[in-house]
Amino acid sequence: MRSDCGSAGSRRARARFQWLLTLLLAASSLLSACGLKTERRQMPAEIDEAVASITADIAAGRYDKVYNEASELWRQDSSLEQSTVLLKTLNEKLGTVNHRTVHTAIEQENSGGDLKGRVFIVTYRTTFDRGEGMESFTFVERNRQWLLARYRISSTELK
Repeated sequence: MRSDCGSAGSRRARARFQWLLTLLLAASSLLSACGLKTERRQMPAEIDEAVASITADIAAGRYDKVYNEASELWRQDSSLEQSTVLLKTLNEKLGTVNHRTVHTAIEQENSGGDLKGRVFIVTYRTTFDRGEGMESFTFVERNRQWLLARYRISSTELK
């Protein structure tokens, strides 16, 4: 005589596993849909134009223009003199930008903190005249304009 206890137990275990897997997939979908960050495949033209303008200003030595046209967050983080020293050092050590490739582009809506409101963060792999590096531009939207809030660069040439 054969017992069906083992097969009934394994069917229940399989059903619980499928139910748990379905629950996990649903939770995962819900969490990703509720996120405030959106990775983008394409950047808005305004961000491209802002990066190009900042790059041209740095290359031309117009460090005060970069400072004065940046957001209040940039000006809170550094004085005109500090900003000038940073950008001038970057320009002298790395030279001008030859090529940029977008690594990540993220748009987010923040309800609080320093970067409150609409924010766009773009990271590039960048080739300069005298080296390579990873650049990160953080823009905040103020009065329908994208303004530079933060700039970070990582390069062995800056050490």
